[in-house]
Amino acid sequence: MRTFGKWLGRLLLMVVLAVAGFFVIAPGFVEKSRNVVAEHSPFDISPDAQTLHDSLVIGDWHADTLLWKRDPLKRADRGHVDVPRMQEGNVALQVFAAVTKSPAGQNYEENSADAQDNITLLAIGQLWPVATWDSLYERARYQAERLHKAANNSDGQLRVITSKADLDQLLADRAAGQRVSGGLLGIEGAHALEGNFDNLQGLEDVGYRVIGLHHFFDNELGGSLHGIGDQGLTDFGRAVVTAIQDRNLVLDLAHSSPQVARDVLGMTDMPLVVSHTGIYSNCPVVRNFQDDLMREIAATGGVVGIGYWADVTCDDSPEGVAKTIRAAIDLLGEDHVSLGSDFDGSVPTVFDTSELAAVTQALIAEDLTDAQIRKVMGENMVRVLRERLP
Repeated sequence: MRTFGKWLGRLLLMVVLAVAGFFVIAPGFVEKSRNVVAEHSPFDISPDAQTLHDSLVIGDWHADTLLWKRDPLKRADRGHVDVPRMQEGNVALQVFAAVTKSPAGQNYEENSADAQDNITLLAIGQLWPVATWDSLYERARYQAERLHKAANNSDGQLRVITSKADLDQLLADRAAGQRVSGGLLGIEGAHALEGNFDNLQGLEDVGYRVIGLHHFFDNELGGSLHGIGDQGLTDFGRAVVTAIQDRNLVLDLAHSSPQVARDVLGMTDMPLVVSHTGIYSNCPVVRNFQDDLMREIAATGGVVGIGYWADVTCDDSPEGVAKTIRAAIDLLGEDHVSLGSDFDGSVPTVFDTSELAAVTQALIAEDLTDAQIRKVMGENMVRVLRERLP
């Protein structure tokens, strides 16, 4: 009996160690397989390109960094974005988008809103608070808490930007030589409201300022670009869109259906954003809105954020990203093009945020002027934020 007890104790210890190993090792393994940076030699950056790059105000409309179990303040050996790499890449502004639901089998063609949710298992596996395991709203609030905690522990290197005054102070301090970056909070899909209008205020209260209406599936607000049919806004969706405009929030149309985009265009008077995308005539895929719709969005005074992954650029090299930016300028005008990497969004890339000088180099090779590069790399984003932030 004593021998049996010893073996049972050893077995239980092995089970405990196996479970502990899963929670410690599995999240990092999953991310390494999802947010891959291709192996490459160091990019050749000319002194002139580096000097120009170092003088830019750089802003990125979309990264999903808060989804993953790593400290944003430490330089990681996986993924695309953290504060040390933002500083190496001279990134002034980064929108951190909260992913709260992602249907199993997600694809750009069609997804059922009832499909099994990938984020539930990730939340459990990463030991998020129990309240997040079955609540999309709590998942968004928890990711906001992670950014605020990082800012509080950053010794002034990271600030959460929630107002025009915050933005202007950040830019003034950077111009004075301070090493500081700003993080803005966005939601990737307003399904995080869980159909409750009052939850919009709850997300505002924890700092969310960029509101994406959809992700990979239809929701209570209306149709997704990747949902079932080209559904427009619901009555609930119209109420939320009106509130976004009235409350000086930024409305993001990335992943919304074309009909939702048209409905929003017909009922708002504010600059609209497509945070991470490509240009259809440059890369004709379903993920990219048709050119005529993009022109209508740009005509609001808004901007289109160009992504860094091959599914929207058809070429994810720095040269391919620069070519997409050139196509966007030719289509929309130089005042309506921004950056929207989708870093850490389960996309493979050729570079991470520390290597953004390679994009500046490629834009110079595309014969963009310094003024155009400044606009695309950040000034257009700053303009829209100044117009929309409270």
